[in-house]
Amino acid sequence: MTCAAIQPKTFEAIREIVYTASGIALGPRKEALVCARVSKRMRALGLADYDAYLAYLEDNPHETVDLLDAVSTNVTSFFREGHHFEYLADELERAYADGQRRFRFWSAACSTGEEPYSLAMVIKETLPYPDVDARILATDISTQALDACEAAAYEDRHMTPVPQDLRERWFTHHRSSDRPWVAKPALKQMVVFRRMNLSAPPFPMRGPLDAVLCRNVMIYFDDAVRARLLAEVGRLLKPGGLLVVGHAESLAGMISDFRYVKPSVYRKA
Repeated sequence: MTCAAIQPKTFEAIREIVYTASGIALGPRKEALVCARVSKRMRALGLADYDAYLAYLEDNPHETVDLLDAVSTNVTSFFREGHHFEYLADELERAYADGQRRFRFWSAACSTGEEPYSLAMVIKETLPYPDVDARILATDISTQALDACEAAAYEDRHMTPVPQDLRERWFTHHRSSDRPWVAKPALKQMVVFRRMNLSAPPFPMRGPLDAVLCRNVMIYFDDAVRARLLAEVGRLLKPGGLLVVGHAESLAGMISDFRYVKPSVYRKA
């Protein structure tokens, strides 16, 4: 089956369903990606063509979850854009020295868990004190990604960015497994995973949060969705709280409630 088999109206209908359900804006150049990933769902369902899949999708709303799993891009790694974690470690040290003991973070679009577990390691290493109360909410729209987060099991190649001493402290190694590195309970217990659609605020938490990591996800949204998301992040962050975005994301003209700190890091006024 080739991507040429999809009719323009069918492609537009699938794009609209994805946008409505997730805020992900699939441009015309994403046709090949959509065709390739939707074809996997068609094979699983025994459907002959894209029109049949669209009809199935419209008759079975629960299929939207599987469609979003199929088209979502889950690219991540431990300590990705490492200077973010270095800056957060410095912030944690300063806050603890000033008397703060309770810390709350949100890893939005957490993918398969490398980001929140990286943050958990930073917190554990920076503030290894019994009086620290730190929690991380990690969310994603992909149920498959969240299943991987809960399992917290990673292949050797995924662990390359993790220093050996951190691997030994925060992971167990099972030689017989194809995903031999498993996060220890002390790390996992710091993180709560939930499914969340970032394009549909308000979100079911009250804050205040110390920092929100919303990295490399807003590039998939249009300006309307970005504006709604940033307004909600502003509601949830405490005064002085941090918003951390990806280097590829420009928020010029969209963050009046934040001040620039350094590339891809902003502080709520």
